[in-house]
Amino acid sequence: MKRPPISDRTSRFYLVGFSGSGKSTIGPILANTLGFAFMDLDQEIEQASGRSIADIFAAEGEKDFRERECSALKALVHRPHLVVSFGGGALTWEPTAALAFETGVVVYLEASHDEIVNRLKKKTDRPLLLGADGQPLDARALRERINQLYASREAVYRQADIVVPTDREPLGLTIDRISTRLSRLLKPTSRG
Repeated sequence: MKRPPISDRTSRFYLVGFSGSGKSTIGPILANTLGFAFMDLDQEIEQASGRSIADIFAAEGEKDFRERECSALKALVHRPHLVVSFGGGALTWEPTAALAFETGVVVYLEASHDEIVNRLKKKTDRPLLLGADGQPLDARALRERINQLYASREAVYRQADIVVPTDREPLGLTIDRISTRLSRLLKPTSRG
């Protein structure tokens, strides 16, 4: 997909990556460091619908949820000076991916499968990582599901403008690396 030059997209930074890669933790701190506002796309969807992501998935299915994600992003693309955290599968929906790559700098927070499993093994709020009964998967099944989902998503994650590893790094160092790279992209007038 053809993208505008990165220098034309620095008013919004989109954090993408697998569930548990650190987007929701890093996002607010990074936004504060850059002097930008922070938005979590999943939280925007939950607030607009009055339901949790898990409830939306259960009632409407993944396709309808992905359409909601795209609509939520469309509502944000005209707001400058934003850091936006995406859900782990948001870029798998082509209209969302195209909109993201057209309107912002996409930053992939890369985490290993082992790190993802470790961070998510007790989470119950990730619908695609639960069993058919809605309960957390055992360690083996969770690893298999993560490997399967990662395989279907990694190619689109790799299209990001910037890739930042998040494994075994102190949070502050990761944020410093990202903010340094993004600050270099900002035009002097784009923050004022």
